[in-house]
Amino acid sequence: MKIAIACDHAGFVLKQPVIEELTALGHKVVDLGTDNALESVDYPHFADTLAASLKSGKAEMGVLLCGSGIGISIAANRHRHIRAALCHNANTATLSRLHNNANVLVMGGRILDAKTARACVRAFFTTAFEGGRHQRRVDQLS
Repeated sequence: MKIAIACDHAGFVLKQPVIEELTALGHKVVDLGTDNALESVDYPHFADTLAASLKSGKAEMGVLLCGSGIGISIAANRHRHIRAALCHNANTATLSRLHNNANVLVMGGRILDAKTARACVRAFFTTAFEGGRHQRRVDQLS
C-alpha cells in the first residue's frame, strides 16, 4: 500500500521512525515534507497536501505529525474524505481502524516517543475496519 506522510517542524522528530516502521511493514512511503525540525512551518498546509494526495489516489492512507497532533488533526478533518485519528497508544490506533475506519493516523511529536509511535503505526496499519454496526456511523461522516 502507498502511505503518504507529512509533518510540521514539531512532528519531524517522529517522521523517520514512522517511515522505518511503514517500510518494515512492506508499505511504500510518499514523503510530503517537511524536511527538518529547524524551520517553522504551518501544519494546515501539510494536512491539505496529504488530503490532496489521498483524494488524487497518489496514496491510499496517511500519517500526519505535529507537536501535539491536535492542530493537524483539526486541519485534516476539514476534508470530508479524511478520517484522521489522533492516537496516543496502540489501543487507540486499533480502535480508530476497527470502529471508525480511520484513513489517517495522527500523532504528536511532543507527546509520543519513537517506540510508542512505532507501536501505533503497527496497530493502525495491520487492523482492518470491522464494518457492521460501525458502517452506518462512518457513512454519516462522508
